[in-house]
This record gives sequence, C-alpha cells and structure tokens, in this order.
Amino acid sequence: MAAGNSNADFLSADMQLLSEQLAKDQTRRYAFLQKLLGEGPCRQVGIYPIPEGFKLSVVIPIYNEVQWVREIFRRVEEVPIPKEIVVVDDFSTDGTREILKEYEQFPHYKIVYHDHNQGKGAGLRTGFKHATGNIVLVQDADLEYDPAEYPRLIQPILDNRADVVFGSRFIGETHRVLYFWHSVGNRVLTLLSNFFTNLNLTDMETCYKVFRREVLEGVEIKSNRFGFEPEITAKIAKKKNPSWRIYEIPISYSGRTYEEGKKIGMKDGFNALYCIVRFWLKD
Repeated sequence: MAAGNSNADFLSADMQLLSEQLAKDQTRRYAFLQKLLGEGPCRQVGIYPIPEGFKLSVVIPIYNEVQWVREIFRRVEEVPIPKEIVVVDDFSTDGTREILKEYEQFPHYKIVYHDHNQGKGAGLRTGFKHATGNIVLVQDADLEYDPAEYPRLIQPILDNRADVVFGSRFIGETHRVLYFWHSVGNRVLTLLSNFFTNLNLTDMETCYKVFRREVLEGVEIKSNRFGFEPEITAKIAKKKNPSWRIYEIPISYSGRTYEEGKKIGMKDGFNALYCIVRFWLKD
C-alpha cells in the first residue's frame, strides 16, 4: 500500500512539473498538444502557435464595476497569449477607481481615467488610442463574455483569413436564458444594419469585436455610448479597394439582469437605430 502511494505521489509530482513547464513554454505546449490531439483538432479548438513578437491589446471600458473588476482582470490574464490590458475608467463612483490604482504598478496594464462620464463608445475611443498590439479586442467588464475564447476569436486574423472578427451569440454556443425582447431587439438591429451595410452578420451588437490595428487607424469613433456598435460596423463595411475581410465566430454568453448591473436599455436601442442610418449615410 505504501509503495502504491509512493508511485502515485511520484506520478502526481511528475505531472505537476510537466504542467508547469508547458504553462511557461508556449512552443513546447503547442508541440505537446499537437502530438497528443493532432493538428486538425487543435486548430478547431483554438490551439495553435502564436507568432514571435505578437501582442494582443485587450481594451476594457469600465464604469461602476467594483463587484467584477478583479475577476475580469484575473480571467483576461489567464489567457496564454502575450497581451497588454488597456483599461479606461469612465468616471466610476462606486470604488472601481480605487481598485484600478492597484494595477497601475503592472507594466502590462495601461489605466486611463476620464474626468467625467461619457459612455462605452467614448471609453473605446480613448482605449484604441493607447492600444499598441498587433490585434485589438474589445472586452466588457461585466463577465457576460468569456476571455477564454480569445484564441478562437483572433485565429482567423492570425491565419490571414480576416481583418475583423465578430463574436456571435446566436450561432451555436451556450447562453444564459434571459430577456426575450432584448433578443428580438438585437436581431432587429442586426437585420437593419445588414440592410444598409450589405453584410450578413448574425450579431452586430456583440461586445466581442476584434480588429487588426490597421483597421482602427483610419476610423474616427464619434458615438459616446452604445452607438459604437452600429457605427464601427458601418464604417468597416464602407471600406473598399480592398474591403476589410470580416468573420464571425460563435461565442458563449452569460448575460446579466438589470438587478445584476446591466446598463443598456430601450433608449440605447432607439439610439442604435439612429446610428445605423446616420453612419451609413454620413460619417
């Protein structure tokens, strides 16, 4: 019995050492998983080599998320991709700012503070100016979207198949069951956006939008609030000669209720409708 326990302890220690080595060495980790699973299955689940010198910019606009801010940072940091985390606080008043100051000491964080509340679009406009990565990804701070899906979201761009990727909540992944009329509203706004842009998106209003940094360099964001979503979609669709290549990737979604802090409302829906028309007709 003692010998059996000794062997088990030895194997456990050996596996722990291997796990630590693989966690530190991206090249070795990929080689190990490719040999174990095969290249095809690895690519299907977002396991592939990250190019040398690559950096992902994760832009997180934050407003009054004291309950979730540490957890979203933990989840973003866990993703094994070289990254910088660009955080824009939109004049939070619930203690979020005090927490953010704790992260100013870390070199992979860029913390920017607005001196008055402006909205998500304004936060992203500021964040994009500070992003220096090869790819820029938008992340909400409320845990509705899972950072573990970053590898699949950036894969079409790294494969040179896409310039922009939308993460869709409506094409096959798990989601929390919530408001019927929100779902209807999202689909109607997506349909109207597609009508003007001639795209066939399934989820224009998604948080997860991922860009080559070059895509954003020629775009001026004017919407301060949630009008950012139809505005950026319209401006990407207008690009010609050549057009930006757009992909959709299925994502999971764990929506929250208004009691849990959801901020978007009916007023934002009407504003999105206005922005769909405005930014197609005129910048």
